[in-house]
Amino acid sequence: MSWLLGFYRSTVGKKVIMGVTGVIGIGFVVLHMLGNLQIFLGPEKMNGYARLLHGPAAELLWVLRAVLIAAVVLHVVCAAQLTARSRASRPVAYQRRVPQVSTWGARTIRIGGVLLLLFIPLHIMHFTTKTWRPAGTFAEGDIYSLVVSSFRIWWVALFYILTMVFMGLHLYHGAWSSPRSLGAKKLSGRPFKRTIATGLAIFVWLGFTIVPLAIWAGALRNRGAAAPAAASATAPASDSN
Repeated sequence: MSWLLGFYRSTVGKKVIMGVTGVIGIGFVVLHMLGNLQIFLGPEKMNGYARLLHGPAAELLWVLRAVLIAAVVLHVVCAAQLTARSRASRPVAYQRRVPQVSTWGARTIRIGGVLLLLFIPLHIMHFTTKTWRPAGTFAEGDIYSLVVSSFRIWWVALFYILTMVFMGLHLYHGAWSSPRSLGAKKLSGRPFKRTIATGLAIFVWLGFTIVPLAIWAGALRNRGAAAPAAASATAPASDSN
């Protein structure tokens, strides 16, 4: 136990923890995106997917959620502690900083992190607990209509799309840095060549962003799914987003 505590307190240990939790986060985001894309298969497929998550797969889903929550908490705490240590090591700031081997993903990592911390609880309240209802209430289990009607609201869709931009940048930096934090990759003589990180970030960003864009363009509509109604009973927790 003392060794584990010492490992956690060390700078190397915190970087390893950030690497592991980052990989967990990337895995969840990819699976989440693939599940969301089922909306293009129609209301029946999307709503069936939501019922599966809260039916036969409900217990497994809660285990995954617990792991994800723990990973997010550890990731944020370690990031804050490493930032504090970095600043403490140089109390006098540089008069002028000129980034040389730095990407937009690295430069916006803190802004993106704060935005994601704001987005995650709102996202859960919107599509899981349904305590935040910008598009009103919906028939039980009709996640398809909830998504379509929500993203027809311009500011909801805009906030989602903006967040996905920063998530893509965050993912780009994380997909590149996590293997190095875990010692799986060595420093490269070509630091800006990040083919896998770039491809993964674009793939995930596009997979999430294409849904609200398709709804805006009218490619996705409430086709045969239960329509929203003010008198409808609020749906219990049955989400895919």
